[in-house]
Amino acid sequence: MSIQTQAMSERTVLEVQDLAKTFHVASGASGTRELKALDGINLSVKRGETLGLVGESGCGKSTLARTLMMLEQPDGGTVRFDGQDPFALRGKSLRDWRRRVQMVFQDPFASLNARMTAGQIITEPFATHKDLYPTKAARKQRLNELLELVGLRITDADKSPQEFSGGQRQRIGIARALALGPDLIILDEPVSALDLSVQAQVLNLLNDLQQQLGVSYIFISHDLSVVRHVTDRVAVMYLGRIIETGTTQQVFDSPLHPYTASLMSASPKLDPALRPAKRIVLQGELPSPLDPPSGCRFRTRCWKAESICSVERPESRVREADGKISLGMPAMGVSEEQQIAECHFPVESAAEAGLAVSA
Repeated sequence: MSIQTQAMSERTVLEVQDLAKTFHVASGASGTRELKALDGINLSVKRGETLGLVGESGCGKSTLARTLMMLEQPDGGTVRFDGQDPFALRGKSLRDWRRRVQMVFQDPFASLNARMTAGQIITEPFATHKDLYPTKAARKQRLNELLELVGLRITDADKSPQEFSGGQRQRIGIARALALGPDLIILDEPVSALDLSVQAQVLNLLNDLQQQLGVSYIFISHDLSVVRHVTDRVAVMYLGRIIETGTTQQVFDSPLHPYTASLMSASPKLDPALRPAKRIVLQGELPSPLDPPSGCRFRTRCWKAESICSVERPESRVREADGKISLGMPAMGVSEEQQIAECHFPVESAAEAGLAVSA
């Protein structure tokens, strides 16, 4: 292992390669059909960073989250968490691993048990991981620390979820996710059910916690303005595949994939100076994941599609530091700052993407 590769490995908390998950869906008299929810997913998350995961409803974002949480068993590919395959762990090793990856759910009104107090909800994980806080006093102290971390009062521990606002309930969910000291938290639309003013408070809280604790986030959202504000890198999903990854600035300001370009051109911007020169309007409906297009899955809606797109799945294209776009992966591998997209005819400039500001 080279020094560069070893350094990248030490900074990487999660690495996913060729992850696949297929569901068998009932299809009337014909029996069942295959739905490839995940079809060769590749991504990585570094320590202390936030990776944004965006894409249309039904593209596989939640299935990916559930698989990473081991709520779904993959059909292929590998998941490495600090070099370990969690799906190969058993017994105490598996239990120890589970505390290191936690999740905050979308709806704070549905994800908390109404029959429990806030304190009981936050400390419930201690019943499984008794060795972390073995005494009542230790659990109480940890509860108080968590309440303070998320901006709640110690007296709030005795209240039921119904006594809290939506933003306060999400803070309880965040405290529960932090209870066992995780290295990675998957945030599945964590602010979409909240008012805008409350969204800002929760997002600022998540940022403060990351700075303080060094935890990594996978941030799943439809709201591109939120994603741009809170993430370090972005992965774009379409019909079960990640079709583009890059730093947040790269993906938003100079997208490589035509689908990403369409997303960015449609993102509302209050500042006139940031509005796109043109709007890229996609034609047609999102294809069914039960019957995805051949070749490139985006070709039926892509304004750049040509005949090869219906025959061959596109290889990866990498935008080099000098702005040139090359085919395939560099011999030394892709650095953390490089932008990658699966496309036969990638977008070559911000102007082509419709993101150049009109005079």
